[in-house]
Amino acid sequence: MDASHIALLKTFTHYFLHFVFPVFIALIFYSKNWKKVYLILLATMLVDADHLFANPIFDPNRGSIGFHFLHSYYAIAVYFLMLFFKGNIRIIAIGLLFHMLTDFQDFYFWSH
Repeated sequence: MDASHIALLKTFTHYFLHFVFPVFIALIFYSKNWKKVYLILLATMLVDADHLFANPIFDPNRGSIGFHFLHSYYAIAVYFLMLFFKGNIRIIAIGLLFHMLTDFQDFYFWSH
């Protein structure tokens, strides 16, 4: 597999995990309110607003985890603690932690 195919697969995987896989999370764990939960999970994408404070905003050779302040290890610890709350706070925590996992795999599991 050449570099262009790997780059395409990496991009597809990244956006699949950000936008499609949360549907499955919502359907499996919150089947009665899956649409609401899916929208909350999508709203956690706003965590990427911290990229706007970086220069350059996007650098393919830079991992988000540990670099951007909402992707810091301290923030991830807060997201983990949010799992112990009930209701929408827990759903937000799931979305944020899954977002961090997606960004982690995007940088560390693929050649860059």
